[in-house]
Amino acid sequence: MKKILLLTLLIISISSSNCKSNNNMDTNKKLPLEYIIRQPQVRLKKSPVIFMLHGYGSNEQDLFSFAEELPDQYTVISLRAPYNLPGFGYAWYMIDFDADKEYWGNMKQAVESRDLIVDFIDKACEMYNLDSRNITLLGFSQGSILSMAIAISYPRKVKNVIALSGYLDKNILKEGYEKENFSALRFYVSHGASDQVVPIEWARQTPPMLKKLGIKHVYEEFPVGHGVCPENFYSFRDWLKRNAIL
Repeated sequence: MKKILLLTLLIISISSSNCKSNNNMDTNKKLPLEYIIRQPQVRLKKSPVIFMLHGYGSNEQDLFSFAEELPDQYTVISLRAPYNLPGFGYAWYMIDFDADKEYWGNMKQAVESRDLIVDFIDKACEMYNLDSRNITLLGFSQGSILSMAIAISYPRKVKNVIALSGYLDKNILKEGYEKENFSALRFYVSHGASDQVVPIEWARQTPPMLKKLGIKHVYEEFPVGHGVCPENFYSFRDWLKRNAIL
């Protein structure tokens, strides 16, 4: 149970971009974004897939730390964001802070990344013979924001969303999203009660917005900062198992 012991010590944070590569992973550069992949340990005719989207200033190695503890039937693909932050990893869109420390995100870049990820998903499903009807997005922080935006903008492309330490930003949603059918979507949303990066007040606005859209969801808070504690991991993993269609 060595992996479980290590996992209980793991706290994913915005600075955890130096994780080492898994020797068993495959890499491929034929898709529109850099990525790493864990092939399923249990082969099905078409594999369900988890696409991982890391946070601001991190990279594709970050959330991939979870891969070996996720259900064996899944292909796990962790993407690298397109914008380079020299010395600090990568971002899905740039963030500026003015003199008053107010948050500003480049929404043009965010929308471009949203659609770039959708293009990646379509091409990856074709390349790896993945089940395009059984797609899960797992995002942390900025990756969580993008995961929710993709699912709500293109609900027919996504089945499950695991949104960790983020919030729902309407500015990134596709125009006319309110007219979409969200009946097949499932969201797991969690946040650290003492998050010093993304205020808990922002996260608490997400469940009412999901309810208004009729999206089935679970929302949980944990006694941590901007990270994922072991209890959080086990909770979303169990949720994923309950919502899997294999």
